[in-house]
Amino acid sequence: MFSDMDRRFMKKALALAEKAIGLASPNPSVGCVIVRNGRIVGRGWHEYSLMDHAEVKALEMAGEFSRNATAYVTLEPCCHQGRTPPCVNRLIHSGIRRVVVAGIDPNPRVSGQGLKRLAASGIRVDVGLMSEEAAKIIEPFACHVATGTPLVIGKVGMSLDGKIGTGFPKGRGITSPEGRGFGHRLRLSADALLVGVGTVLADDPELTYRGTAPKARPLIRVILDSRLRTPYEARLFRTRPRAPILIFCGREAPEARRRKLEKNGAEIIRVSSSKSGLDLKAVLKELGKRKVLGLLVEGGSRVHWSFLSKQLVDLFYFIIAPVVLGGERSIPSVGGTGYRAIADSPRFKIRKSYPVGPDFVLETYPSYSKSILSPWLPSETGSSGARYPLPSSRRI
Repeated sequence: MFSDMDRRFMKKALALAEKAIGLASPNPSVGCVIVRNGRIVGRGWHEYSLMDHAEVKALEMAGEFSRNATAYVTLEPCCHQGRTPPCVNRLIHSGIRRVVVAGIDPNPRVSGQGLKRLAASGIRVDVGLMSEEAAKIIEPFACHVATGTPLVIGKVGMSLDGKIGTGFPKGRGITSPEGRGFGHRLRLSADALLVGVGTVLADDPELTYRGTAPKARPLIRVILDSRLRTPYEARLFRTRPRAPILIFCGREAPEARRRKLEKNGAEIIRVSSSKSGLDLKAVLKELGKRKVLGLLVEGGSRVHWSFLSKQLVDLFYFIIAPVVLGGERSIPSVGGTGYRAIADSPRFKIRKSYPVGPDFVLETYPSYSKSILSPWLPSETGSSGARYPLPSSRRI
């Protein structure tokens, strides 16, 4: 169904969608190119602050050359009224004769209806070209729109023997500059970054995005701190420009510390807790209400255990440095009580593995992942039973 030319132009659209990462949230990152007689006459990608969707920007650039042209779009065009009119209407009125779409929109308000309206108007619609690449770009959005909670992304930089530190003051910073740069690319695509108070006490991090690509939405810094031990003088309060700080604590946390931390600029949110820690489902529900599409969990060791043991991780990146730490005092990448039996431990599948400088990255998914790209899911339906937005190539 798809030609080499189709693949070439869809790659161009995917590259534009990647430009929207860090700029489109809480909307999905989408790219579009308009092609007439083998030449690109319009291109666009979505930036939330500029409102216009990728298709509209591409059509405006193409102008009258849109007539009898082909549109390559990384995600099904919207067919409902949101902050802007439906993109489907613009495509129909532009005179486009063919629309090639990578993936079906996981939003239940769209989910195939846009494609049907295009086809009903006489436009040829082909769907499924490079759908997996397109799904990776909207992975956080797809999870949030289906579940109301963020895609939970674990990330740990560790040694070959699975350690994140020696246990001594100079035993941190295991991964290379390239590995740390990869971590900032993950921060670019996330809306919030979460650590435990132990990390704040041990490292005094800023918890900011320091990459080179533009990021429009400030990275929300989230701290799990059941007793509100976060220091008043912590560096995260002094970063410029300021970014939101959410501290989740237990209901019994001292009121005086709450007031002082709020004066420093933090927002304190009380949730239920137990011997195993704070209610993480309540944390995720609150973040989902704030339209956090992707939550990057960076630890520390006990926090990773908390999320994994409660089966709340959707995707986990292990960045492995070619060193061995050893030692009884060294800190494991995942702490906590651990599993008593191998049969009780979660199973992961490695979707991709690749080098980053001298380090090596494993992109893994646990069996309970809610991601649309989970290798554990069947090819036709997602975890919620809805249509899985990685369609086989077909014409509508």
